[in-house]
Amino acid sequence: MSKEIPELSIIILNYNVKELLLNCLESIVKNKRKEDKQSLRSKDLNWQIIVVDNASSDGSTEEVRKRYEDIEILENKENLGFAGGNNAGVKLAKAPVVLFLNPDTVIVGDAIQKTLEVLLSSPDYGAITCKVELPDGRLDYSCHRGFPTPWNSFAYFSGLSKMFPNSAIFAGYTASFLNINKSHEIDCLTGAFLMVRKVAGDQIGWWNTDYFWNGEDIEFCYSLKEKGWKIFYYPEAKIIHYKGSSAKKAKAETISHGISAMRIFYKKHYYKKYPPLLRDFVLGGIKLLEQWRKLWI
Repeated sequence: MSKEIPELSIIILNYNVKELLLNCLESIVKNKRKEDKQSLRSKDLNWQIIVVDNASSDGSTEEVRKRYEDIEILENKENLGFAGGNNAGVKLAKAPVVLFLNPDTVIVGDAIQKTLEVLLSSPDYGAITCKVELPDGRLDYSCHRGFPTPWNSFAYFSGLSKMFPNSAIFAGYTASFLNINKSHEIDCLTGAFLMVRKVAGDQIGWWNTDYFWNGEDIEFCYSLKEKGWKIFYYPEAKIIHYKGSSAKKAKAETISHGISAMRIFYKKHYYKKYPPLLRDFVLGGIKLLEQWRKLWI
């Protein structure tokens, strides 16, 4: 790696998804070259790549070392969760911009460099994401969301958002009323591809470790918005997300963390804003959702 300060630090948090991780790294390295118009040659972009491993048992880090001598590896002695693991990686990041990238993603073309250029084009942009597609070509809705207010959540879980996808009133959480093929500001993006200015991350203290796995990205975005930063969605660059690869191995645990995240976020940001009757209604709804999901394990 160059001794110069890198323009971007990429943090990839891994937990027992070796093959996906290797595919992700290959897609980054393959698209890490940029044409130099002055010399008419291509050169490697100055990116710092950090793999943070949450105590995997599948030989992930050993294989990365064999293939990539320039990639930095941080091995945690225990599974610190999404927030804790990424926070550990931030301590190694040297660039003014950090990209948090899931290991179950594949970069398409120059998506990283194009997204970085857009982020740096406005001092108001604190964070940005690209178009995140699932393998079947559908949009991963998590990259383009509103905040889960009690009303947005009710409209989503009741199916109203699907019935009226073009309505800002009913589709506030999925934000499907906005054109996903055009760039615009959004409330919330996904932790699968979250590019953020380091100064913005420092202001909010990075990832909130109250969340172990799930909900951290919503909290992250909410905190950025509270500090006055804008969050941008840029669909002219894209990645493929093989979503839920780690979660498939522990469905019960995934449900537990997901429900826990809902409770934490609601109690922290909305609980005191509503009358007691509505508070109990929302918490009761979260409990029913938890029981319903466990029935289908």
